[in-house]
Amino acid sequence: MHQAENSRTSKAALPGASALADEIRPGQSIELLKELHILTRDGKLNQDSRRKLKQVYHLYQFIEKLLLELDDKPDRAPGLTLADHGAGKSYLGFILYDLFFKPRASGHIYGIETRPELVQKSQALARQLGFERMSFLNLTVAESARSDQLPARIDMVTALHACDTATDDAMAFGLQKKARFMVLVPCCQAEVARVLSQHKALSLARTPLSELWRHPLHTREMGSQITNVLRCLYLEACGYQVTVTELVGWEHSMKNELIMARYTGHKKAAAAQRLRALLDEFGLTDLLHTRFTALPDNSSLAPARPSDPAAAAQGQI
Repeated sequence: MHQAENSRTSKAALPGASALADEIRPGQSIELLKELHILTRDGKLNQDSRRKLKQVYHLYQFIEKLLLELDDKPDRAPGLTLADHGAGKSYLGFILYDLFFKPRASGHIYGIETRPELVQKSQALARQLGFERMSFLNLTVAESARSDQLPARIDMVTALHACDTATDDAMAFGLQKKARFMVLVPCCQAEVARVLSQHKALSLARTPLSELWRHPLHTREMGSQITNVLRCLYLEACGYQVTVTELVGWEHSMKNELIMARYTGHKKAAAAQRLRALLDEFGLTDLLHTRFTALPDNSSLAPARPSDPAAAAQGQI
C-alpha cells in the first residue's frame, strides 16, 4: 500500500510534472519534499525552494559516493547502517532514505535527537511515507553509544549543523561505533572561543600571535578555525583519512565547512603530536580529557599539572 502511495506522489503522477522534470530526481517523493518545505504545498518550486533543493543535492552528492563505496564492499554486513546525530527535524535523514535507501532492499537510518517533540514528528512522518527502515531515538550521545536500540557498529555517522560541542559528541559516537565514514558540518563552535577569551590577558603578554583573537569578533572566528583544525587532527590520530571542503557557496550559508573522514586504520602519530602542540600553544590542554579522550596513549600526552588536583586525579584514571 505504501509503495502504491509513493508511486502516486512521484513527479510523473502530478499535474505540471514537466516543470519539475529537470529539478526532481526520478522516484523522489513529492510528498516528502512538501513536508520539508523544499516544494510549496501545490508542488511547485519558487526561488527559495529551488535554492534549498540545490543545497540538498550538493550535500547528497558527497554522501552518495561514500554510501556507494560501502555498498560495494564484499566483506560488509548485510544492510548499511547510518546514524544521523543531532538529527533535529531529520531533514538529512529523510532525504538520504528517499534517494538512496528506499530503492534498496536493506539498510537502516537512525535519527538521534534529544528533543522528544522532534523525534515524535519524525516518527509520524516516516509512518506517513512508509519509510519503514528509519528509526528515531530520543537519546543523548552517551545513551545512544550504549543503547541496545542501535547496532554495535554503524557504517556512517552524519551531523549536519550540529551546534558547538554536538559535533564532538557525534565524533565520539562514531569512534565508539567504529564508523567507516563520518560526514560533519560543524556549527557555532563556541567552546574554544570561550577558553581563548578567558586566557586573553595572559596570551597577550606571552605571544604576539594572540593579536589574532584580541577582538571579540576575531576571537569567535579564530575559535571556530582552531576547533575544526583540532577535530581533523584528532580524527587522523584515530585512524581516519580526512578531507575538508566547502559544502555550498558563501552566498547560501556561512556555516559551510564539510569534514569527511574515512577510516583507514592508520593512526598518524604526527597528527597526535601536532594536536598536543596546538593545545599547549592555545592553553587548551584540558580538552585532552574531555574532547580528545580516544587519542593513542592519551595519558602520556597530557601529564597532569601538580597545581591542579582535578587534572591530577583525571590523569590517574
